Amino acid sequence: MSSIKSRKHHNLWFEKLMAITATVNLGLVLFDLSYLPWRDFYFRKVPQITQIYDPIKGIEPHRDTKSYLQTVAALEELVSQAGLKSPQVKIKLEEIGRLSTEMIETNPFAGVGKSGSLEKIKNRMREHTGQKSAKNAFVTFWSQEYLSKRGWIQEINFFNQKIRPAIATNYYRKVGENGELLDNFWLIDLPFVVIFGLELLGRTFYIKRQNRHLSWLEAILWRWYDLFLLIPVWRWLRILPVMVRLDQAQLISLHLIRKQMHQGIVANFAEEITEIVVVRVINQMQGSIQRGDITRWLLQPEKERNYIDINNINEVEAIAGLLVKTIVNQVLPKIQPEINAILRHNIDTAVEQIPVYRNLLMLPGVGQAQTQLSDQLSNQITTNLYAALVSAIQDPVAAKLTNQLIDKFTTVLGSEIQEKHVITEIQTLLNDFLEEVKINYVQRLSQEDIEQIIEQTRQMRSQASVPTIVNRSTFPKIQDRR
Repeated sequence: MSSIKSRKHHNLWFEKLMAITATVNLGLVLFDLSYLPWRDFYFRKVPQITQIYDPIKGIEPHRDTKSYLQTVAALEELVSQAGLKSPQVKIKLEEIGRLSTEMIETNPFAGVGKSGSLEKIKNRMREHTGQKSAKNAFVTFWSQEYLSKRGWIQEINFFNQKIRPAIATNYYRKVGENGELLDNFWLIDLPFVVIFGLELLGRTFYIKRQNRHLSWLEAILWRWYDLFLLIPVWRWLRILPVMVRLDQAQLISLHLIRKQMHQGIVANFAEEITEIVVVRVINQMQGSIQRGDITRWLLQPEKERNYIDINNINEVEAIAGLLVKTIVNQVLPKIQPEINAILRHNIDTAVEQIPVYRNLLMLPGVGQAQTQLSDQLSNQITTNLYAALVSAIQDPVAAKLTNQLIDKFTTVLGSEIQEKHVITEIQTLLNDFLEEVKINYVQRLSQEDIEQIIEQTRQMRSQASVPTIVNRSTFPKIQDRR
């Protein structure tokens, strides 16, 4: 027992270790997928991350925008040494104006889908200079007259705070020999894939050894969700095996999620299966009616029917006999007062309709005598009727005559039904009735609140699984009886 517990404890720790490893891998995958959309944020707030991860994604500064910013930096150095009014500064400003026009025309941001950054730069520069044209706005901004009038320090601070960051976030991505954008994330992912691959092989070998009837493919598919940890595409699907592993390692609980998933799946299947089963049964019944199978079976003598009898008992007759005995021996005696009341009422009503009796009612004592007579008649009728029914059941001769009556009735009814127009009309009516059932009730049945039914079923199972509390004080009494 202790060895089993230690083995389970060891397995749980291994599951936790592999679950944590898979979670770390998933975190890296999600970071890689979100890196490009969030690179501007990393570049401004945590530039160390971009310095480390840019080479992995094949990212390097764009030559044109990098040269543009280097030229602006050279201008700042030149202004600090020679002053804003120097000829060298004028030449440098003209160069920057020309580079600004080239940047607008060539749009170096388009290669990585950052044209919005260029539009943002143009809008800010137009708004700041008051020019309608972005090219004129840049040419105006990079002029000695404008910078001298507005102040060099103020304008260069505007550029460094509002324009430079948007230009600096632009980049260029290298293209590999396969024609695709360079992405070396597989180098980070490869060790994890090797670990998960070896683990899957080990688990497959263990499953195959425990279940020798399984093929190797079936053993691998036993943990099909782990295959998502190995494929190099759609890596975001690894969230499925990670969640399963965390649940198996008891690091998180997915009981409620599994419950809702199962309920949703069962609900969808239940609705479709309900429609399929009920419609199929009705279609089979319609086919039997149209072929005349049901009519032939009903009219065919019992001995000639192709019907398997497992107990040599006519269940229909046995049920009918049981119901008749129950009604006669148990039901009728209990409802006899009500039957007497109905008969007495009918007798009184019939007598009152006689004209002579109306005149007799004027005589004293006649009304009371009539009431007593009605009571006696109703009691006598019900008593005689009940005695007749009891004797019919208990008397073998009466039972034989009753069976002969039923056989004769069945024979005559069968011969009359065999008339062609009667059979055709019955088949048509039954077929139309089943079609109406299919249209009016099957859809309503499929649209029934399946989830409510599933919840009720779950509650019944939970109640059935609760152990019954037994009063132990009854145990001695049970033993004494034995």
